[in-house]
Amino acid sequence: MAELGYQLAWPEIFIALSSLALLMLGVFKRENSASLVNVLALVVLAIAAFLVWKETGQDKTLAFGGQFIVDPFAGFAKLIALVAAFACMMMAVPFTRREGIDRFELPILMLFSVLGMMMMISANDLISLYIGLELQSLALYVLAAFRRDSLRSTEAGLKYFVLGALSSGMLLYGASMIYGSTGALNFDTLAEYFQANNTDGNVGLLVGLVFLITGLAFKISAVPFHMWTPDVYEGAPTPIVAFFSAAPKVAAMALLCRVMVVPFGWLIGEWRQIIIFLSIASMLLGAVAAIGQNNIKRLMGYSSIGNMGYALIGLAAGSAQGIGSVLFYLSIYAIMTIGAFGILLSMRRQEGMVEEITDLAGLSRSQPWMAHLMAIFMFSMAGIPPLAGFFAKYVVFFAAIDSGLYGLAIIGVLSSVISAYYYLRIVKVMYFDEPLGQFERADKPVTLVVSLCAIAILFFFLAPQGLIEKARAAADALFIG
Repeated sequence: MAELGYQLAWPEIFIALSSLALLMLGVFKRENSASLVNVLALVVLAIAAFLVWKETGQDKTLAFGGQFIVDPFAGFAKLIALVAAFACMMMAVPFTRREGIDRFELPILMLFSVLGMMMMISANDLISLYIGLELQSLALYVLAAFRRDSLRSTEAGLKYFVLGALSSGMLLYGASMIYGSTGALNFDTLAEYFQANNTDGNVGLLVGLVFLITGLAFKISAVPFHMWTPDVYEGAPTPIVAFFSAAPKVAAMALLCRVMVVPFGWLIGEWRQIIIFLSIASMLLGAVAAIGQNNIKRLMGYSSIGNMGYALIGLAAGSAQGIGSVLFYLSIYAIMTIGAFGILLSMRRQEGMVEEITDLAGLSRSQPWMAHLMAIFMFSMAGIPPLAGFFAKYVVFFAAIDSGLYGLAIIGVLSSVISAYYYLRIVKVMYFDEPLGQFERADKPVTLVVSLCAIAILFFFLAPQGLIEKARAAADALFIG
C-alpha cells in the first residue's frame, strides 16, 4: 500500500528539522551553547524514539514513490539505533566537558548521523539506500576526527574518510551494474524481476551484487573490509567509538538484511556463499587478532569485527528465523558494547585517560562496582550462560543449524571459545593483578548507563522470550508480500 503523505517519515523529518534548529541555536548563541544543545539533542532522540515506537506495529507501508518503507522490521531496528545513540550521547557529555572539546557541533553531527541511519533502515530503493548511507557516513567521518588537536584522532578520521569513499564508490558501481542488468532500482521491482526472469549466466548482475555487498560489508567492518576499524577505534574519542560500535553497525546490518532478503531473496544461492565467507573470516580474525592487543580500544575493535561475523550467521540462514536472530543479536550486542565502553570512559587518573589493558590492574580493589560491571560485560561477550550474550549466540547458531549450515555453526562455536581468552584476560587483570593506581570516580551519567546495561545483561535470562518473539515478528515483515 502506497501512501503519498509525509506522516510515515515524521521521525526522520523531526530529527532533520530539529538538527537544523539546534545548528542555528549553536551558531547564534556561540559561547556556552554546548550544554543546552546537548540536552535538547537528547530530547530530540527521545521524541524520535517515541514516534518510531508508535509506528512499529503497523503493516508494510510505502512513501515517496516507493523509495521509503515503514514496517515492523524498520521500526525494531530504528529503536535499537535510537536507544544506542541516546546512551552514547549521555556518556559523551561529561567526557567532552572534561576534555575541553564540548562544542555544540558534536550532538548535531550525531543527530545527522542518526538521521542517515534511519533513512538506511527504511530504504526501499538503491538511490535512497545510498543517500542514507552517505548522510550517516559523512557525519561519522567528522566525528572520528572531532578532536582536532590530537594527531591520532585526525589520522583516524582521514583513514575512515579515504576507505569510506572507496567503499561508497564500490557500492555505487555495484548499484549501476544491477540497474544496467535489470532496469530497476526499487527493491520490490527488483524482486518481481528476479521472480519472473532467469538470471543464470547474467555476469553483470552477479558482479553488481558482489560490489554492492562489498560496499555494505565495509560499513559493518566485515573481513576483509575491516582494515579501518582498529585504527579508527584507537584514535577517535572514546564516546564516539562507543557510538561507532553500536548505532551505525545496527543500521548497516539491518540494511544488509533488507537488501539481501527483499530484492535479492530469489538469488540466495548466489549471495549466501559470500555471506558465509564474510561471516567465517570475521569471526576467526576477530577471535585471533584480538589476542595480541594491549590497547583495549583496539581489542574492542576486533571484538566488534567478530560480533558482526556472528550476526552474519543469521543472515546466511536466509530465513525469517535467521533474520530474527540477527535483530536479537544486534539488540544484545548494542547493550554489551555500550556498557563496556562506559567502563572505558571511567578509566581516568589524574594524569588523564588510560587505554591499556594492564591499566585495569587491581580495579576490583579500587573501584569494585565498576570491576563487577566490566566482568559482567566480558563474560556476556564471551557467551557464558546465563548472561544475555549466551542467548544471543545460541539463537544465531540455532538458526544456522535449522537451515542446515552445520559447518558455519561449528566454526562460530570454536571462534567463540577462542575469543573467550581475551575477554577473560581482562577479568583476570582486574581481579588478580597488583593495582597500578587509583582511578577517579566515574561521572554520574556514565555510571547510570553502565549500570542499566549491566542489569539488562545480568537478568535477561528471567524473560528472554519477549525480545526473541518481537525480533522474529519484525523479521517476518521482510518475508510478507
